[in-house]
Amino acid sequence: MDGLVPVTLTPKAVEEVKNIMTNKNIPEGYSLRIGIKGSGGCAGFTYMLGFDQKKDADLEYEQDGIPVLVQKRETMYLLGLEVDFYEGADARGFTFVKTGEKVSQ
Repeated sequence: MDGLVPVTLTPKAVEEVKNIMTNKNIPEGYSLRIGIKGSGGCAGFTYMLGFDQKKDADLEYEQDGIPVLVQKRETMYLLGLEVDFYEGADARGFTFVKTGEKVSQ
């Protein structure tokens, strides 16, 4: 690791990721992958989460005991991204907030 942490997880997101890793049979050696889908044009990007094994083109780091993977070529698009977990009566799931940008739903 070179000290770069492009994406951070809130304590609530850390708790939920650890819960998933413990209870959903995520294989040994797999890490949390944070990435993007889409071209970044008018529609922008869609952020994605998943579990995957490390590849050569990955930046790897750890947050609160969770191994995290990001493709090096996507790093510039992910810098300043914060992953949170929302749990309410209306919805439940991970949310993505780009620091310094106002995100409206």
